[in-house]
Amino acid sequence: MATEVAVSPAQQLRQRLVAVLTAKGAITTDAVADAMLAVPREAFAPAGTDLTDVYAAHSAVVTKRGPDGSAMSSVSAAWLQARMLELARIGPGSRVLEIGCGGCNAAYLSEIVGADGVVVSVDIDADVVDRARAGLARTGHPVTVVLADGADGYAPHGPYDAILITVEASDIPPAWIDQLTDGGVLVAPVRMRAHTRCVALERDGDHLVATAALQCGFVPMQGDGSDPTRQLPLRGGDAVLTLDDPTTAVDGDALRAALDGSRVEGWSQVALTMDASFEALHLWLASQPRPYGILTVDRQRTAGLLDPQDRFCCPTLLTDDSFAYLAIRRLDETTWQCGAHGFGPDAATLIHDLNDLVTAWDRLHRAGIRPAITVHPAATPLPDTGRLQLLVQRRHTQVVVTWPGDSSR
Repeated sequence: MATEVAVSPAQQLRQRLVAVLTAKGAITTDAVADAMLAVPREAFAPAGTDLTDVYAAHSAVVTKRGPDGSAMSSVSAAWLQARMLELARIGPGSRVLEIGCGGCNAAYLSEIVGADGVVVSVDIDADVVDRARAGLARTGHPVTVVLADGADGYAPHGPYDAILITVEASDIPPAWIDQLTDGGVLVAPVRMRAHTRCVALERDGDHLVATAALQCGFVPMQGDGSDPTRQLPLRGGDAVLTLDDPTTAVDGDALRAALDGSRVEGWSQVALTMDASFEALHLWLASQPRPYGILTVDRQRTAGLLDPQDRFCCPTLLTDDSFAYLAIRRLDETTWQCGAHGFGPDAATLIHDLNDLVTAWDRLHRAGIRPAITVHPAATPLPDTGRLQLLVQRRHTQVVVTWPGDSSR
């Protein structure tokens, strides 16, 4: 009689996680499935972390916090790790550079590239490097972990078939492009007007072209690549406006005072089902050539005052002393109506404008038409395409989001 092999609770959770991610389309290849089945995520989580949290598909596990309590390093959410691994298009013998070292993702990479491949993981934080090295030693994965500024990449083991960035980056440093092989893939969470999209970038002549983009969130990059957004508290930490371009200037005191006035509401004719994604709509609103920010709120502590569509990252149109954010309200058990809430002297105008933009998106882009995302050297002159473009100018590069067809309102 065959002896049954006992399956540990962690193994059961790994199997369940892979099944869930496969069913949802995050895992599409056997290589990624096998890697995620092989690596014990708990080896990279803080001691005592509940296994159900470690193997949650959509939640990160914070491994280090800063003095203010903000996350500085984490084991990324499994769904996002799986998607990035698939986008990297690596296999046995590949050479891979990872910027931002939690350890777990490097172990997945090591499983995929095998004994003939190379994985290098770089982080600027000595505590993070020490934790990653210890975790990788426990799991037996031969990853080269380097304490260095990730903006410089790691030339000694390059060039690389894939470079995966696991921190939020506002820019693409030259080293990442220089250390990529011809035909290689750079997978990076790029911040554009405070919205972060994980993009798979490939060379096309003198620039990079995104072949895929997905909404995500990562801890921000430190070191030479650090480029923090401007945070404007409207109600202390309970309501914060984030600004991410130098062209947007507002009066913070006036915006805070606007919240003491009445809230104005207005509604479009656009309705969405409860399972609809707002990802494309958010980027469409961010692409408009006008003052813009995102609103983050604590729903419980601002109940009755602020009720944005997304409590973490809600598109917000601005004037010097007024703002209006995207809002939704339930029409029935399956449908939500899009609209806006506004405060300040220009609230009604901003609400009208936001609803017009939502209506234009519904007419032009709701049916799955997505923008092209390209990355160009900072000094490159860009042709006028006659289409709506968001141009994100950074130190090394300019990121361009181009919407297809006639994007006029």
